[in-house]
Amino acid sequence: MNAQKLKVLLIVEQCNPEWASVPLVGYNFVEKISSLVDATLVTHVRNKSAIQKHPEYEKVFYIDQGKLATQYYKVVEKIAAQGKINWPLYNALSYPIYEEFNQQVYQKFHSKILKGDYDIVHAITPMMPRYPFKVVSACQNTPFLLGPVNGGIPFPAGFQETAKQEFAQFNFLRAIGRALIPGYVETYKKADQILAGSTYTLNMLKDLFAIPDQRIQLFYENGIASSFLKQEPKTKKGGQINLLFVGRLVPYKCADILIESVNRLEPKIKEKVQVTIVGDGQERKALESQVEKLNLGEKVKFAGWVGQAETLDYYKQADIFCFPSIREFGGAVVMEAMACGLPCIVPNNGGIAEYVTEETGFKIEPTSREYLTQELTNKIQILVEDDSLREVMSAKCIEKAKEFAWEPKAEKIVEIYHKMIDAKNVAGSK
Repeated sequence: MNAQKLKVLLIVEQCNPEWASVPLVGYNFVEKISSLVDATLVTHVRNKSAIQKHPEYEKVFYIDQGKLATQYYKVVEKIAAQGKINWPLYNALSYPIYEEFNQQVYQKFHSKILKGDYDIVHAITPMMPRYPFKVVSACQNTPFLLGPVNGGIPFPAGFQETAKQEFAQFNFLRAIGRALIPGYVETYKKADQILAGSTYTLNMLKDLFAIPDQRIQLFYENGIASSFLKQEPKTKKGGQINLLFVGRLVPYKCADILIESVNRLEPKIKEKVQVTIVGDGQERKALESQVEKLNLGEKVKFAGWVGQAETLDYYKQADIFCFPSIREFGGAVVMEAMACGLPCIVPNNGGIAEYVTEETGFKIEPTSREYLTQELTNKIQILVEDDSLREVMSAKCIEKAKEFAWEPKAEKIVEIYHKMIDAKNVAGSK
């Protein structure tokens, strides 16, 4: 079967080229997969204005949101805006919004799926592994692909205070959801193939649903845009060394650990470094106070939130990427930093630890806040002092990052489609 003829139904509730995080990842999947197959996209109406700026997408169905759901969503957003966001509770409260989408997708497409209008159904977002897709029940003769899904990674044992700041005590809501949400178990039991965005999530799902190896595989959800893959290795010899952090300023990203690590640098090393923190969030004022208290105002600069194009400029100007986030599912910023030739220093936990190798940076065991802080200081000093090591790692980072480019990721997805279709045909012939 020719890939150009393959008819694929893409269910991507969060799909928006103008937003960050999951909606942007969802859009990138749609953009690249659509260039290889005959794709029909079904997404939420909230994405309509952004997607309509791209007229090349002709087959798009927008799922409307009812008046009651619209009012409810405003209430949930208002709750989320009250100080620190309680993400487990926010996700639980937001579920009825998604369920309306889920039901409408089933109502509008189940008969088409049963008739065989599509060669495959691929559900991409939401990416957290706690949402059902009712259309799986209609995929009796049509293969159903779920993912990549990613999440559920726990906080390291030595970071329980940070876990409390992130309301981890409400994580029991996940287990309740698995037990009570209609169709949740069925989605994972009936999916022909599941893509997991991290090794932790893969093993978690296998254990929860007794999924055999042949029905689940590792597939990182994040990718690299071509604009990030046109960089040359860093070859700076001496002079000022620029450290970079990119991410939301929230407790688990641990920008405060980076600041303290810089404060602990030997004086001769500290003189050489400049730190830029790109991002914004609830912790910014506390971080600025920390910088002031440690008299690091000349060393640490806050850039605030910037768009992706401007973020690329910061990557280009940097020499080392320091990202002490202790509970990162995907961590696209690490991929981006590697693509720009930045050796990375990260905790050995979650998805980011799977991107970084011994050739491209350092991974630190997050056994405690003190250990992570001191080891980050040590690794920064090693890279600042060793120009040759930075240069070698920079070249390896760029080489490694090419594996994450969106184009080959989409090609791999289409290969998976064909294998699933072949497997379904073989099973049907028995």
